[in-house]
Amino acid sequence: MKNILRIFTKDAKNTGTNWVALILIGGLILLPSLYAWFNIKASWDPYGQTDQIPIGIVNEDTGSTLRDEDINVGQELVDTLKENPSMDWQFEDKEKAMDKLEYGDYFAVIVIPENFSSKLGTVVDDQPEKADMEYYVNEKINAIAPKITDKGASALIDEISSNFISTVNGVIFETFNDIGIELEQDLPDIERFEQYIFDIEENLPEINELINQSLTDATSAEEVINRAQSLVPEAEQVTRDGLNTIDNTTAFLNEAEDRLNEMAPQIQADLERVQQVAQDTNAFLKEVQSAEIDFGNGEELTDRLDEQVAEQIENISSIENTLRQVQQQQSENKEEDNAEDSPDEGTEESNQGSQQIEQALEKLATIRAGLETAQQRSGDIRTFIEEKHAEVDGLIGDLQSIVENTSANIDSFITEYNESIEPRVLAEVANAKTTLAEARNILVEIQTAIPEVERILSSAETDLGEGKGLLETVQGEFPYVNDKVNELADRIREIQGETDIGEIIELLQNDPEAERGFFAEPVQLNENKVFPIENYGSGMTPFYTVLAIWVGGLLLISLLSTDTTNMESYSSRQVYFGKLLTFITIGLLQTTIVSLGDIFLLNVSMANPIWFVVFGLLISLVFMIIIYTLVSVFGDIGKAMVIVLLVLQIAGSGGTYPVVLLPDFFQVIHPFLPFSYAIDLLREAVGGIVWERVIRDILFLSIFGIAAIVLGAFLKQPINRQSKKIKQKSKESGMFH
Repeated sequence: MKNILRIFTKDAKNTGTNWVALILIGGLILLPSLYAWFNIKASWDPYGQTDQIPIGIVNEDTGSTLRDEDINVGQELVDTLKENPSMDWQFEDKEKAMDKLEYGDYFAVIVIPENFSSKLGTVVDDQPEKADMEYYVNEKINAIAPKITDKGASALIDEISSNFISTVNGVIFETFNDIGIELEQDLPDIERFEQYIFDIEENLPEINELINQSLTDATSAEEVINRAQSLVPEAEQVTRDGLNTIDNTTAFLNEAEDRLNEMAPQIQADLERVQQVAQDTNAFLKEVQSAEIDFGNGEELTDRLDEQVAEQIENISSIENTLRQVQQQQSENKEEDNAEDSPDEGTEESNQGSQQIEQALEKLATIRAGLETAQQRSGDIRTFIEEKHAEVDGLIGDLQSIVENTSANIDSFITEYNESIEPRVLAEVANAKTTLAEARNILVEIQTAIPEVERILSSAETDLGEGKGLLETVQGEFPYVNDKVNELADRIREIQGETDIGEIIELLQNDPEAERGFFAEPVQLNENKVFPIENYGSGMTPFYTVLAIWVGGLLLISLLSTDTTNMESYSSRQVYFGKLLTFITIGLLQTTIVSLGDIFLLNVSMANPIWFVVFGLLISLVFMIIIYTLVSVFGDIGKAMVIVLLVLQIAGSGGTYPVVLLPDFFQVIHPFLPFSYAIDLLREAVGGIVWERVIRDILFLSIFGIAAIVLGAFLKQPINRQSKKIKQKSKESGMFH
């Protein structure tokens, strides 16, 4: 152990007393830090400088018309890009832009074609077409720049698509909102329509029955119209006959009225004569009663009485005949009125006139009977004169009483005839004439209306035929209608069970602006950083720091010797560990400067800066053991091995790209590279420590370090004996020291 420390102390003293060695060692300590710091700073925020990448924009869009509105999406895009600082947008015509792209002045060129707006406008057509944009990129300029310009172009396409989708969906949802408002206003009508369908469904059997009944009624009505049409000629004939009858009856009434007016003076004279005879008879009987009767003249007396009574009976018979003629005329008029359906009022007045005449005839019959009785009693007088002269006075008294009654009845009849019978008969004749005139007017109107009735019947027959045909069509289509109504009702019930129209209206009435914003960005990514790292440079710090530590060890073995002077005084193992302490000390100084510079000079964002320094020192210890051991054991071959390990670890450690993206070879060797665990260990300190991973990384790094110490402690001497021959041969070439 003393020899090991003596070798380490000697190296430290030689360095401190030799200013050249001190400067060289100082340079070796500082130089790896510069390598790390420059690379970290260069990659600090590469995507934050994209505004300095020139990209050409060529707008050839000629615009279009959409729903009577002019649109020019290309120009709108140009206006938007002029306000967009993400790239150095340059607006040129196509020829100049392509020339600058080929020369390298532009990294990429985006061309908006002339049909850009017109193709976007096809969104409202049955077959919409996608709009195209041409993207040209010069990948020769830089390997990373095309990726950045690709991202810019993709972002541009995404922005156009987002704005277009937002606009289109905004219009759609404005329409939906209007539909929702209309549906809400029409909701009572919709509910009434649903109920109407259900009512129709419920009443379908009754509707079917009504259709069948209507068809039957139409057939019956058609038959009735046909019968009515066949009766029209008969009605015309009846009307003509009725007019003729009324005209004849009117003429007959006029004639009867004339005859009645002609007979009235005669009837009046006859009544007056009857009255006078009755008065004379009464006076005669009074004279007979007051005078002394000469029964010898009894025959003369009865003859005179018989003559007067016979004359009165004859006059009464004449009156009766006249009244019967009037009564017969009234009866005929009544029958004609009944045949022509005359009004009830005329019939009632005619009945009253007949009753008056009948009463007059009854009274005349009574008078006639009285006169006949008087005539008979006159015969009795003659008999009495002959047989019973004693009873003459009684009989004459009775006769006088009868004659007086007859005279009174005659007076009463004359008064009634003048005041009632004759005016009533004349009034009835006048009423009959008025009724007949009205009936004639009615028949004339009927006769005039018959052609119109005939036309209506003909039209009704035509319409009824068409209606019957329609009913037959409806009856034939009813099974289909019945099925469809039932199907519609079932579908409405199914929809009511599955959806609520109120919810549909509420959905349609969403805010169009909110919906526009939703479809512009339907999925919003909420980034939650579990182990946040502020920038790209901070994320690359573990890789470049680990790389600087390895490069520092590589510089040391390039300039410092792994052997010591007076090799014969020390064993190979003592030399190995003694010089190892020197290399480890310088390596720890290198790592300390690199780590503290990352923290304080570059202000790298770290979750645990203290652990970053501690982990860095551990990595430096392991790396220096590995590098020193390989060179100490294998000599120049070991130096080559260190360089090969550096190359393999840069590519296969996953320091820049995820391991899963590496070729299969590097994925296979990844677990066997010290860089893999060293970079992970520093990432834990930068992003946030998960101690399970830290322990795993320290364990594997320790295995690499222990394996290197075992190699150097036990295999240095035998390998060195073999490697001396190789070293001697290389010196003989004059190419190696």
